[in-house]
Amino acid sequence: MEIIKEWLDWIYALLITVSGILKELLLYIENTLRHSPPLEHFGAITAAITGVLVARYRRIDFFGIFVLGFVTAAGGGTIRDIILDVPVWWIVSPAFTISIGLTCAITFFLVRLIRLPSRLLDIADTFALALFSVIGTAKALDCNTGVISAVMMGVITGVAGGMLRDIMIGSVPRVLRAGVYFYATASICGSTAFVISDYYDLPLKWTLSIALILVLRLGSLKWKLTLPEYHSSDEIPPQNPS
Repeated sequence: MEIIKEWLDWIYALLITVSGILKELLLYIENTLRHSPPLEHFGAITAAITGVLVARYRRIDFFGIFVLGFVTAAGGGTIRDIILDVPVWWIVSPAFTISIGLTCAITFFLVRLIRLPSRLLDIADTFALALFSVIGTAKALDCNTGVISAVMMGVITGVAGGMLRDIMIGSVPRVLRAGVYFYATASICGSTAFVISDYYDLPLKWTLSIALILVLRLGSLKWKLTLPEYHSSDEIPPQNPS
């Protein structure tokens, strides 16, 4: 019995130690995410990567690649800032344009040298969606918008850049396609979670909101989860040409 008690005491002490380490780690991550510029840089980089990867089979030159990458990375935040009537984020800090340009160049030449995994586009797009959605929501709250408007600003920041990218290459925007799995839905859930956490002053609001979007989006890709599609009862099926 004495040995069992010693083992239980050791396990308890280990659990206390591990929980303390996890708490400190989460607090460190939360404090890091609260600093918007580094987070925006990472979001811009991942979004720019998606702009380049989408264009890799469309025979677009380097200037076109840069335009697509820049629009994907900066489009949503630009629309958000114009609506909020605040200085546009990448104009205030030219370092974002430099980061986006370097990312486009590196990805452009990297794709020509090695074959990147096909899932890389979805993964990069998911991280850009999560980061920009929460950043947009936080910035709207800082501008004293209502909670519903803050959620809308988060969704616009997260999805509008990708929509502009898809329109420029002549595709239906990903957010409007059937079978895309949770995309805007994940953004809405994460932005809403951030607003609720901010209202009740809950801890780890940045970490948990970003994690929620990542889990919803990546989980929907893994298990092919989608929202119900709209089908009208009186819909006329397309006619085959004779």
